[in-house]
Amino acid sequence: MTEQPRAQRFTDRRVVVTGAAGGLGKVVAELFRAEGARVVATDVVATDGVVTCDLADDGARDVFVKDALAELGGLDVLCNVAGIQKFAEMSTLTADLLRKHFDVNALAPIMLTQAFAEALVESQGNVVTVASISAQMAQPYNAPYNSSKAALLLGMRSLGVELALKGVRVNCVSPGGIATPMVESAAAGLPADANWDLIARSTSVIPGFMPPSDVAEALLYLASDQAASVTGANLVVDRGVVW
Repeated sequence: MTEQPRAQRFTDRRVVVTGAAGGLGKVVAELFRAEGARVVATDVVATDGVVTCDLADDGARDVFVKDALAELGGLDVLCNVAGIQKFAEMSTLTADLLRKHFDVNALAPIMLTQAFAEALVESQGNVVTVASISAQMAQPYNAPYNSSKAALLLGMRSLGVELALKGVRVNCVSPGGIATPMVESAAAGLPADANWDLIARSTSVIPGFMPPSDVAEALLYLASDQAASVTGANLVVDRGVVW
């Protein structure tokens, strides 16, 4: 079947996408470009076409924001995709592991939104952020990710209330399991005697991991003018996860 040309919803829109070296973020950046956007993509991993930056580092983040605004001449859409996930039994939790999850999954996107806020107000743009169903449901061995994504979701909603008064929309997408290296390797470090039955209880009505494009399409919808009346939303894309 011949692939149909995509609608040009983002012609000449200026977009920043984080976590864009692979997985979901790479697909999101590609789709924005396919719809006419000018994209600055970033990731902690070095790869072609992506600005290397550790957004959890205050100094590096400040430099990235300055450089991105200089390159784009402003900003219309901030798309926060970058995140980390590592399962750990309660007995093996460390403060460093928790801090790393909070720094990458919550602090970085919240502070990035703050840093780009003035440019987004000027353009009457919007923010779309990848939260997770893990922000709203308990999962065994997943306390660092669960708690950091919960902080992210409520933090973005709080910023959204403030920014709505200035004409900037802020929305989140909460995916279930996506077929990306991060998700597929998250439980790799668990011991063989971990209670896999507990993990298996978090299943979806439609089995299997989702392709990244399913979640990417939701993000682009929220970033587009089609969602002009949508703000403060958390769009769940999880194939019907049940407990």
